[in-house]
Amino acid sequence: MKIPLNFACCAFAFALIVAGCKKESGNQDLSDKPKSAAQTSAPTANASAGTSATQDTSAMAAETTAKLAGAAWALKQDEIKNDPKGQWAISASASSTYNDAKGTDPWSANQATGTPNVDKYGDNGNAWTSKTPDAGIEWIDLKYPKPVHAEEVRVRESCGSGAVIKIELFDEQGAAHTAWAGNDPTTDLNYLIVKLPKTTYKTDRAKITLATNVVPGWNEIDAVQLVGSDQ
Repeated sequence: MKIPLNFACCAFAFALIVAGCKKESGNQDLSDKPKSAAQTSAPTANASAGTSATQDTSAMAAETTAKLAGAAWALKQDEIKNDPKGQWAISASASSTYNDAKGTDPWSANQATGTPNVDKYGDNGNAWTSKTPDAGIEWIDLKYPKPVHAEEVRVRESCGSGAVIKIELFDEQGAAHTAWAGNDPTTDLNYLIVKLPKTTYKTDRAKITLATNVVPGWNEIDAVQLVGSDQ
């Protein structure tokens, strides 16, 4: 059916430049006799050992950096999931769904309700996606438990990230307000986070519009969090 997207990984390599040493004039050997095997091999062995040690140190530093980045990412995800001012959608409808999915079927609009449940970037039936890829404008409309003065919207993208072009919020009379429109910088499994001045109106509904032709393949949304307060 759909072709999963793969992660691309980056690796860093370092080269060591070994400089030769100048001899003191009083210690110069002016004879033409060849040096012994021990004399010629020792510097090479030392250079190899130094290069190996540098490579090991670089690899350890890269691994440590990756672990720290991973820990920071996990902490941020946990902070968002447990934000006391955040709420997750309780129902949703969409312009289309893959395989015309309905109810709680895989890739249905309702798969974008509730807390995030896609843990790896790629095609996953626990997220919503449109009927066809790259067709152009698609949207998902989400309803939340209670109206709030909105301060932030967080769209968790889980496959084909970067296709969102507009976020609208609806007031209690049903009028639409554009909260954000622009170029979505999201990559991999992550959130498009849109901060906005606290709305004067209350909202319990958000509509996310995508241009699915912008990012090739299916563009999937795992969950959308509305952040705000009663006052």
